[in-house]
Amino acid sequence: MAKEECIAQWNKTGDTSTLRNRRLFPTSEKTLSVTLSKDKHSQTAGHLSEDDTQSSNGTSAQLPTREDVRRDPPSRVLLMLVVGLSFSTRLYKITEPPHVCWDETHFGKMGSYYINRTFFFDVHPPLGKMLIGLAGYMTGYDGTFPFIKPGDKYEHHIYWGMRGFCAMLGSCLPVFAYLIVLELSQSHTAALITATLLIFDTGCITISQYILLDPILMFFIMAAVLSMVNFNQQRCRPFTASWWLWLVLTGVNLAGALGVKFVGLFVILLVGLNTVWDLWRLLGDLSLSLVDITKHFLARVVGLILLPVFLYVTIFAIHFVVLNKSGPGDGFFSSAFQSRLIGNNLHNASMPEYLAYGSTITVKNLRIAGGYLHSHWHLYPEGVGAKQQQVTAYLHKDYNNVWLVRRQDENGSQSGTPDLVRHGDIIRLEHKETTRNLHAHLHEAPLTKKHFQVTGYGINGTGDTNDLWQVEVCGGRKGDLVKVLRSKVRFLHRATGCVLYSSGKTLPKWGWEQVEVTCSPYLKETPSSQWNIEDHINPKLPNISLSVLKPHFLEILLESHIVMIRGNSGLKPKDNEMNSKPWHWPINYQGLRFSGVNDTEYRVYLLGNPVIWWMNLASLGVYPIMVAVAAIALQRGFSLSQKRIEHSRVLMREGGLLLLGWLLHYAPFYTMGRVLYYHHYFPAMLFSSMLTGITFDILLKSTELLLRPPYCDWLQRLGQMVLLLSVLYSFYLFHPLSYGMTGPLAHEPGSSMAGLKWMDSWEF
Repeated sequence: MAKEECIAQWNKTGDTSTLRNRRLFPTSEKTLSVTLSKDKHSQTAGHLSEDDTQSSNGTSAQLPTREDVRRDPPSRVLLMLVVGLSFSTRLYKITEPPHVCWDETHFGKMGSYYINRTFFFDVHPPLGKMLIGLAGYMTGYDGTFPFIKPGDKYEHHIYWGMRGFCAMLGSCLPVFAYLIVLELSQSHTAALITATLLIFDTGCITISQYILLDPILMFFIMAAVLSMVNFNQQRCRPFTASWWLWLVLTGVNLAGALGVKFVGLFVILLVGLNTVWDLWRLLGDLSLSLVDITKHFLARVVGLILLPVFLYVTIFAIHFVVLNKSGPGDGFFSSAFQSRLIGNNLHNASMPEYLAYGSTITVKNLRIAGGYLHSHWHLYPEGVGAKQQQVTAYLHKDYNNVWLVRRQDENGSQSGTPDLVRHGDIIRLEHKETTRNLHAHLHEAPLTKKHFQVTGYGINGTGDTNDLWQVEVCGGRKGDLVKVLRSKVRFLHRATGCVLYSSGKTLPKWGWEQVEVTCSPYLKETPSSQWNIEDHINPKLPNISLSVLKPHFLEILLESHIVMIRGNSGLKPKDNEMNSKPWHWPINYQGLRFSGVNDTEYRVYLLGNPVIWWMNLASLGVYPIMVAVAAIALQRGFSLSQKRIEHSRVLMREGGLLLLGWLLHYAPFYTMGRVLYYHHYFPAMLFSSMLTGITFDILLKSTELLLRPPYCDWLQRLGQMVLLLSVLYSFYLFHPLSYGMTGPLAHEPGSSMAGLKWMDSWEF
């Protein structure tokens, strides 16, 4: 198959370099002479290409070759038109409104953290925020704006650079889509339909104009697909400079997509499936030796696996180097991780290396936002277990986090060198401020009813047997020492057999909205039941510098990914929080309010152009029908012109690739338990729009099956004009959603959006 494809491409383009550069198959002189004679004959007949073939009704149907399409002057004019319209629609009113909108409060703030080199935590990889911070820094923003909440005025702060950077990347999306569809379909009409849909979609404009990760993510996704498509077109020129260029660019953009959000895994899967199919095709080419196939395989391993992994790891290396100061993200990470941050109390600190009896310590839970083991003078209220002293987990450093390590029968201080605590030892933890012991009993916990209550009990270290806990070093054996910062420790309650546990649930106001601590009867090792010793004071033991305990790069890389994954899975819908569902998205059921609520505010509402989105939805229904008809026609051997056969190939092969891209970027959201939002659909919407371009183009060209020229041509032009005018007019109607509205709301008289609330679920 590869052999025939390349001969056909060489015949169509007349590009002898294709054959010279291709070493995929040996061609005998006889075969070559036949090919050359065929090519000469085709040239004398007018250089017939794949689209210059004889149609079934005897008329000549002339279609452009791939090289003709690329070099055609109208192609360049159309491309410049697409570029101009795309950039002008995205950059228009880029500074409006001059206040924080929606998630700018998060990603603008994170850009400021990079400028100030302050460590923070986010559930996404760092590349997008790094680029936002770099854009702000390069345009004069000093990182001092606090980004506290939506609606805060930017005033004298320079914010246009960060918005402009996101808008520039968002402006590339219609351009990339145009080039992808043009490359796949060899049709200016299909490419122009696609570009028109994306240029005039109010949703794509809105999401590109603010300080968000979405335009950056979609830029890398589309760049990866464009690079993959161009690499596929180089299959007849293996190992040439252009072949390597598109392979490397594909890998670079895959790393970029994953470096912005984990959603980038979907485009990696798309490229991976395409690569597997490509290698399978090469394996079936019997003119290739096993050595040639191995070279192809190794080249793809280097370009599509090793290079992206290297770049992805490099992104994190830069992230850790830049964010070297203590900040709001410290508490999400382990104590060992925090010891590398300037300004953290563990940075360049010194303390005894191993836990000992008589030590003063703080104990930190290992789950995300698990907090420090904490107690205070306040008691549990009536009806909440025993009315004893509260024990909670507190997310901030505090003197009420401090505990003393006691032997099970010890009271007061001990003389001499203290003994070290070992795996299997039974200890008491005495709260330093209140002198009560960490205690558990069979009363149910305040919120997690299947767990037991943990309290502070006794006075001056005197309590009962419910104060005893057995130390267990995770992965350790009896007698192993407990290492400060590094050891993961569990505390097993001797009397009930349960394990000390941070549930992550927030207590009511009587618990000062701190985190619930329980004793869990379920003994499976989880981060919620694992703790580490962070602060450790014992004047009778020698101190060591914590720099020797600092984790190395691979450890902090692994920990950061574990924390991000846990953070993502922990993003559950809260009560009364707006939560979108995946089935809402393709039908444009509900948008997102970016700015403003009432008629006195500047309102921006993220909602796709309904005509465009419903057109995409229609194409998703029409496409499989068209594929089924084309497949049946080909299978039954119907008499079709070469042009119709080519259209069927584009529809099934290239359209199938885009449909797969849509499915990979949409279907996984049905399996996710995390909170979902409308903007999660936009990467899938890009693939849907490209599929619409190809589908509608071939559907309009199919009019020649019903009518003879010139009537079929007139009908095609009419269909194209109706589509274009529908998109432009709907953009005219709905553009205030993107560029801002003031005055009466949609349901009130005199509103610029009066009569346009076509669905009750729209909230503008």
